[in-house]
Amino acid sequence: ALDYTFPVDKLIQAYKYHQQLALAPLFGRLMLQSIGTAPRPDVLLPMPLHPERLRQRGFNQALEIAKFVAQDLQIPLATNCAQRIVNTTSQATLKWDERKKNMRDAFACSAALQGQHIAVIDDVMTSGATLHALSKVLKRAGAQRVSVWIVARASAPQ
Repeated sequence: ALDYTFPVDKLIQAYKYHQQLALAPLFGRLMLQSIGTAPRPDVLLPMPLHPERLRQRGFNQALEIAKFVAQDLQIPLATNCAQRIVNTTSQATLKWDERKKNMRDAFACSAALQGQHIAVIDDVMTSGATLHALSKVLKRAGAQRVSVWIVARASAPQ
């Protein structure tokens, strides 16, 4: 929906790291505007957090946005079909070329997704390594198509 530049980056950081949950509906509305008439998935999947990260943060930022989008579009929300099984180093602290390695084997999928179109919802995409790793796991579980719906996209470093 947006570029991850000022002031969007500051809003997302306030939401994610300073528990400004009132911003979730705004991000959801912006995502809905961006999606427009794109094909609708069978299910929405918020990016899973590792249980330890969830405990530290107190909420899953992707889930809060996904709740808003799921309600508006009347699409089921899958909160338990995929798990982050490795408590990886925060991607934000890593160089772009280290991020793919950091995500190796980080996710598992406990659901049979044969033939389904899954839309993964997340707040920010930087290198795409996290979303790529989760998408691979969903495809192995039988998903026919995986879409990525994000609030903001960071540009590659120059």
